[in-house]
Amino acid sequence: MSSSGDAALLIEPRWLLPFAPGMAVLEGHAVSVRAGRIEAVGPVAAMRERCATHQRIVRERHALLPGLVAAHTRACHTLLRGIAVRAPRARWLRETLGPLERRALSAELVRDGTRLGVAEMLRAGITCYADDSPLPAEAARVAAAAQVRALIGLPVSDRADAWAEDTNSHFARAEALWDEYRSDARIGLYFMPKPAQGVSDATWSRLRRLADELDARVAVHLDELEDALGCRLPGAATDESGVADADPWRRQPAGSQRLAHLHRLGLLRPGFAAIGALGCHAEDAGLLARQGAALIGCPQAELRLRGAAATLGASTPSALGTDTPAAAGALDLLAEARTAALLFGLAPLEVLRLATLGGAMTLGLADEVGSIEAGKSADLICVDLDVAGCRPVSEVAAAIVFGATRAQVSDVWSAGRAVVSEARLRLFDESELASLAARWVQRLALEAAA
Repeated sequence: MSSSGDAALLIEPRWLLPFAPGMAVLEGHAVSVRAGRIEAVGPVAAMRERCATHQRIVRERHALLPGLVAAHTRACHTLLRGIAVRAPRARWLRETLGPLERRALSAELVRDGTRLGVAEMLRAGITCYADDSPLPAEAARVAAAAQVRALIGLPVSDRADAWAEDTNSHFARAEALWDEYRSDARIGLYFMPKPAQGVSDATWSRLRRLADELDARVAVHLDELEDALGCRLPGAATDESGVADADPWRRQPAGSQRLAHLHRLGLLRPGFAAIGALGCHAEDAGLLARQGAALIGCPQAELRLRGAAATLGASTPSALGTDTPAAAGALDLLAEARTAALLFGLAPLEVLRLATLGGAMTLGLADEVGSIEAGKSADLICVDLDVAGCRPVSEVAAAIVFGATRAQVSDVWSAGRAVVSEARLRLFDESELASLAARWVQRLALEAAA
């Protein structure tokens, strides 16, 4: 593994978007990096004089941003792209994705799928992610080997799954993995309860006590929570018998039943995150905000699994993710940011903040990543804004959100170490990744046909 993160660098972009207090979009500024951390930010001339011994990296037509933070994803599902996607989400999970995953799931699938997912995320400028993996130990090992920053979800359920056979086993395995990565600076863990599989009040309370003890984050998908409580999903296409529902809103229970129960159990507080902005109505969003909890939006997957009608009750998220690429299609946070800007009417700078500092705050990592400030980890990306001569006239953030794609991410640094240079991956053999993906396509096609 390269040790280039120890090199002293001076990165000179055309535009700088630091997302730091008191700093807007800057021109003519540079960022110095030493020993994997941001050393200073300042005008180019002064920084050149101050950092005369640093390696200079000049990007005259690029914007430099903090690395993107995907607050929720399922990286191993890069291997499950292309399966049929049908709303509502709960039914799709039960009838399509779930059966295929159970037939195909193995440690090898999680390892290879996560490896492909990490490569795809880095290529798209995502330097930090929270992963909801069915086999967290395997996902953690892949992330640790790649030396990327990741939070790995620990499933919690009262029923048997691929991770553990019962409630006690889920907690025992979680605590063992927690001990294994306790001192790892890049790999963190959090709890990802599975209400749709069954989580009793006793298990929720036990989870709260353990999360308190470990100072651990807890995240839950609202759609799974609603399904478990028997609440009607706004925008869902069918009723319980599978018959089309002409008025999906009429069955929505009055008041906030979904999160209020977890609030009574003591789960809603800083460090708790609800996933699913399109399924989070104003009352739920207000409850989350009052308790200091976060709301993660994965707009592309949510739109595919809910439909346009669900946007009527949507709440603005505090962070962005991709959810499973089996639904979203790609691990692409720039595309998620564009969709979120259009859905929620967010300004370009605001939505880019959700994709960087917002994600870092939601994951409890704002002291390390999410903005370009002295002392933070040098997780940085450059976006080429002069592709085919289309250089932005004025508003750089708008050019990134509405004009750029992940293909324009030219450079990525993880803790000061170059992992993408001139749009090429440096940590992975791209031809090997392509061969790996092709082998799995053949294997999974047979599973899907079965």
